[in-house]
Amino acid sequence: MGRFPRVVTQAQEIEVPIVEGVDIEVDGSKVVAKGPKGTLEKKFHEELVEIAKEGDKVKVRVYGKRKFHYAYLGTVAAHIKNMMKGVTEGFSKEMIIVYAHFPMKVEVDEKRKLVVINNFLGEKAPRYAKIVGDTKVRVEGDRIYIEGISKEDVGQTAANIRQATRIKDKDPRVFMDGIYVVK
Repeated sequence: MGRFPRVVTQAQEIEVPIVEGVDIEVDGSKVVAKGPKGTLEKKFHEELVEIAKEGDKVKVRVYGKRKFHYAYLGTVAAHIKNMMKGVTEGFSKEMIIVYAHFPMKVEVDEKRKLVVINNFLGEKAPRYAKIVGDTKVRVEGDRIYIEGISKEDVGQTAANIRQATRIKDKDPRVFMDGIYVVK
């Protein structure tokens, strides 16, 4: 089972209804969601949580009465909901390219899975941001569109792009160049 023997005290559980058009498979603490946009797989901490598919619901159960147990219960339920939303609707973010004096040139290198930012603040060397997972990134004018089925991958890709254009040692009220999340 695991390192810690499970003491049955009180069980707390949440039922997550399965969205129409999504197929959920549960194998121990691993959950696989299949839908029209693709497949997502996530493994949870097996010593803290029990996950079971019962009919058209996924039951998430924890044993224990500490705040941490209740928090983890809600976290796992939210992840399962996000997985179902991702494989049916997907997630997207929109970013805007802002510059004052030096026009930035942003391109996507799909082979290396990178966003290349040229001429940021007049710098000769390009800056790079990693594209995480199967996320799709496209640049149209001064906008960058990030789309994918994993909420974590889309968010991390947007954070990588934002972090790549972070300005250090200058007043941010004066030097507002960068790439920012709009939606």
